[in-house]
Amino acid sequence: MSIYRCPLCSAKLFETDRSLKCEHGHSFDISAEGYVHLLPPNKMNSKVPGDSKEMAASRSAFLDKGYYEPLLRELEKTVLELAEGEEPSVLDCGCGEGYYTSGIAKELKNRIPKAKIAGFDISRPSVRRAAKRTKEVEFAVASVFGIPVPDESFDILLNVFSPLSIGEYNRVLKDGGYYIYVVPAARHLWQLKAAIYDTPYENREADIPYEGFEHAETRRVRYETLIKTKEDIFALFQMTPYYWKTSAKGAEKLGKYESLLTEVAFDIHIYKKSTAKEK
Repeated sequence: MSIYRCPLCSAKLFETDRSLKCEHGHSFDISAEGYVHLLPPNKMNSKVPGDSKEMAASRSAFLDKGYYEPLLRELEKTVLELAEGEEPSVLDCGCGEGYYTSGIAKELKNRIPKAKIAGFDISRPSVRRAAKRTKEVEFAVASVFGIPVPDESFDILLNVFSPLSIGEYNRVLKDGGYYIYVVPAARHLWQLKAAIYDTPYENREADIPYEGFEHAETRRVRYETLIKTKEDIFALFQMTPYYWKTSAKGAEKLGKYESLLTEVAFDIHIYKKSTAKEK
């Protein structure tokens, strides 16, 4: 039986003949890479939602060079500390091309073999790449605004720079479970900003309260990294919101850099879902 549920009727999904099927006859093919497409056409905001094939490839190539490895290591450590019991379950909401998901899955399964890990993203090219990284994770194309999993079915939720859907997180997370939210800190990529903006600005930092959750802790990841090539600088630029907001002049200025030493700064917010008694 799949971790996921039918996106059309919420019934359980069972694997048969390289597809997932529910008791009402809805069927979803399992791709050659191992993921399943669970995003109904009426929930797609465009013909090809999310990151394009080119953007997914660029992001994957950048991350595989280890520029954000310190963040991955801290996330692996955090999940291992929060995971309890013999069969903890982890859901990566907006998993992208699976860099963080696969790393966490490897460490968690080494420690707790019966752990269950799932990840989904709205971008099909990204999920395709994620499924190629590891077979330890059940991947799907799906939307964070209608997560096709049962109520209160996961112990830990992970969100790394993805859209928020607090109502859905509340629904699918078990009472007392943890929600891990990664955001850029004040001076994240400060030198990149200075290269494209005349007056760079710091990101806002705040422990934002969310209904149904208690803010438990913030872990900080701070370091400098040398982006070694023009191609890597552009790949990083594509991964940021600045890519869509920067003028042609700013992009041209950035294109003159052969390498770039920049600060990297992440905040890992850990929230705990209130129990029924606390509510």
